[in-house]
Amino acid sequence: MKVSVLGGGHGCYAAVIDMIEKGHEVTWWRRNTAAAARLRELGELRVRDYRGSRRVPVGAGAGTIRIVDDLADAANSASLIVIPLPSVTHDALAPQLAPHLRDGHVVYLPPGTFGSYVFAKAMADAGNRSRAAFAETGTLPYLVRKHGENDVVISAYATRLPTGVFPARAAEWAMPLLKDAYPSIEPIEDALSGALMNAGPVIHPPLIMMNAGPLEHFESWDIHNEGTQPSIRRVTSALDAERMAVREALGYGAPHFPLADHYASEGDEWMYGRGAHGKLTDSGDWREHIDLKAHRYMLEDTRLGLSFIVSCGRFAGVPTPVAQGLLSIASAVAERDLFGEGRTLERFGLAALSREAMTALLNDGITS
Repeated sequence: MKVSVLGGGHGCYAAVIDMIEKGHEVTWWRRNTAAAARLRELGELRVRDYRGSRRVPVGAGAGTIRIVDDLADAANSASLIVIPLPSVTHDALAPQLAPHLRDGHVVYLPPGTFGSYVFAKAMADAGNRSRAAFAETGTLPYLVRKHGENDVVISAYATRLPTGVFPARAAEWAMPLLKDAYPSIEPIEDALSGALMNAGPVIHPPLIMMNAGPLEHFESWDIHNEGTQPSIRRVTSALDAERMAVREALGYGAPHFPLADHYASEGDEWMYGRGAHGKLTDSGDWREHIDLKAHRYMLEDTRLGLSFIVSCGRFAGVPTPVAQGLLSIASAVAERDLFGEGRTLERFGLAALSREAMTALLNDGITS
């Protein structure tokens, strides 16, 4: 299958490696043309994971990752477009991509924070009426960090990816393409269900808010290791209970992939499988400096992700006091109104929809 990966983040490096090693024809678009040129010059990516260390070629020949500077080229070169970027990039990227989408395109956002609607709306606003599908899941398919220009360490691969499609009626033809790239995908009801599987807004806001002192005091701090203490886990569990209550109120059934399963040694397997938390902390790759005003845990997971949970709670009639409290504290820390800037049904103009109208939108897409 022809796959294009858009972006230059940690997950994008892992995705191009994963796709080429699965035998797909891979095109990689980088907005940063200087970084793209440097990768062409280096001619390879070096990857280390549970299978050991190896080199993956970058170039123009068969079995190599082809890097392009033209977004239209990337779109035209693929049936599946994978965008493993933070949600903060969606508002700028969606209008750029919209004119280049065509019949049969599937755009995958792992994860999305309802980015599927952002990209579909941009396509509609561009007057592009092609039959494209947008899908999203609950986590990045990789625990990954770059170590330099072309060195990549993948600590874990997702073993379960609950994925919803927008519009849901497109799932019949979109899912086979998605599962060809990611066999661990598990189809779920729709894209809103997929958005409410997002683990980032549950795990990261409590960790950064309740570790704010150490994060500002020490040069680097691992919020997933010494920063994950029982008191913080209790807050995370309470926040996750709100997310799951919102899902249930909206009619979405189990499994809800509770974050507690990520830490558990028995019971249901979470998205990264058994022992992923230990792999993450053992790697040392998440011992880092986190600027509480600028890091993506604040600007993506808190500002966009938590605000989305609160907004969906309001739509569903479910109180979300922990999410709202964390948003309020985070807004004070960041000195900005994170809910007001957030990704909400109100900002999308969807908050006033009836339940029936929302169901129709999720199933049929944007029809006008």
